[in-house]
Amino acid sequence: MFVVGLTGGIGSGKSAATDYFQELGINIVDADLTARSVVQQGTPALEKITQHFGSKILQKSGELDRAALRQRIFSAPEEKQWLEALLHPLIRKTMEHELKAATSPYVILSAPLLIEGGLHKRCNRTLVIDIPETLQIERTRVRDNNTNEQIQNIIHSQISREQRLQATDDVIDNSGSLSDLRQQITTLHKQYLEYARQESTHH
Repeated sequence: MFVVGLTGGIGSGKSAATDYFQELGINIVDADLTARSVVQQGTPALEKITQHFGSKILQKSGELDRAALRQRIFSAPEEKQWLEALLHPLIRKTMEHELKAATSPYVILSAPLLIEGGLHKRCNRTLVIDIPETLQIERTRVRDNNTNEQIQNIIHSQISREQRLQATDDVIDNSGSLSDLRQQITTLHKQYLEYARQESTHH
């Protein structure tokens, strides 16, 4: 299966990009959604998290309280490591399963930490949705109602824009309009279909 890894910093428009790839008939494996599914109510992982952090980590509904968990691990590196050691293998296994189940000519693996987490090694091509940091802050503030400081903390916890751009095959500049974004995706989509076709004739 030809896998295109898609990533970008916070607020860069990854969802808008994957939505359009989906409209073009491409299966999307989304690391964020997978990460949510492995800690849904009733999962062994959520049980372990609750045992470890206590029931304050749950909302009244019994769902995981993500904000509370983020607070807990943000200032505690060892807690963050514990959580990653639990979740990363589960997330990878589930994503692997989803990639194999894809039926489109190629499949997109969308992950905010694609490069940091080494997931790009699993991909045939990587694509970065890129916007300047000033625009990242502006768009994220409007979307999430966060302060500039919170957003900058998130930006700095991800690899730098330069590192991301060095590690990628393809770049989409998303500082323009939605139709600009779609135009660039349409062009890449044709290329990816061609790459996928070549790949399958080699095998």
